[in-house]
Amino acid sequence: MVEKKKSRVRFPIHGVLLLDKPLGLSSNQALQKAKYLLRAQKAGHTGALDPLASGVLPLCFGEATKFSQFLLDSDKRYQATFRLGLETESGDMDAPVVVDQDASHITLEQIENAIENFRGCIEQVPPMFSALKHQGQPLYKLARSGVEIERKPRSVEIYEYRLLNFRSGPQPEIDVDVFCSKGTYIRSLALDLGFALGVGATVTQLRRTQAGPYFLDQCVTLEQLQEWLPDDQPEELSKEALWQMFSAKSDELLAPVDSPVASLPSVIIPAESEKYFSHGNSVFSADFSELAVAKDVRVFSAEGAFLGLGAITEGSRVQPKRLVVID
Repeated sequence: MVEKKKSRVRFPIHGVLLLDKPLGLSSNQALQKAKYLLRAQKAGHTGALDPLASGVLPLCFGEATKFSQFLLDSDKRYQATFRLGLETESGDMDAPVVVDQDASHITLEQIENAIENFRGCIEQVPPMFSALKHQGQPLYKLARSGVEIERKPRSVEIYEYRLLNFRSGPQPEIDVDVFCSKGTYIRSLALDLGFALGVGATVTQLRRTQAGPYFLDQCVTLEQLQEWLPDDQPEELSKEALWQMFSAKSDELLAPVDSPVASLPSVIIPAESEKYFSHGNSVFSADFSELAVAKDVRVFSAEGAFLGLGAITEGSRVQPKRLVVID
């Protein structure tokens, strides 16, 4: 008889892991690997990063998943390499080539002038090779089956678009730094730049260096996680011993649960009102009378525990909006 494999113990871990996603993995694959290594019960990522892209991928665990939308909506920064004279169906190196021509006549001045037109608020058509859905089907699946769907342009904001380097040749390459709003496709920026120059362009390298409040130098790799949280823990260790080990390490590795909303103002609930607030009731404090009505505020206990998000309402009250429950 085959011996049944012992189920893996998982724990209620809370916080945000800042992962430097490697090339070749989808965001979900990277999430599942990190979730496995951390032995976490609940986790979610904060927006897809292409398999051919690397860099900052915030992963929310436990109660931090309640605030992942704030990271989905946050601004991002990327460093990318575009090759001129080459264009693929997807805008990166993961699809058939549709344009392959000499672009050695393109000058640095022409590139800088063209880039100028893509700063500020622009209209951008999402690429077919994207995770956007049409009638429940991701566009990239339709694209791979040869189906093309008309996509409506979307407004995005390009705060910064800097040319870092220019390498001349038959198919010149440029390195760029782009700081942009949510929903911006760097592959579309490359395709549009290639069209403006009349030679085509594609992304050959892409690395996210910032996502919301998080930066690349704060991130850890899957290899580091594997080293710090080895999978070969002794079987005789009790669940309690494993929990002590992994909870202590997760406290070191994870950013706080409220870090996705750290830019919001904060208030402290009086000790006698904490229970009422945590049960979904609005609470009053004379201290709130000096605060303007606010849509979102971080709410903390008198001892400094993060209780969730609330809203300052008329009458010096804080109304719960999204509560944190951590045993």
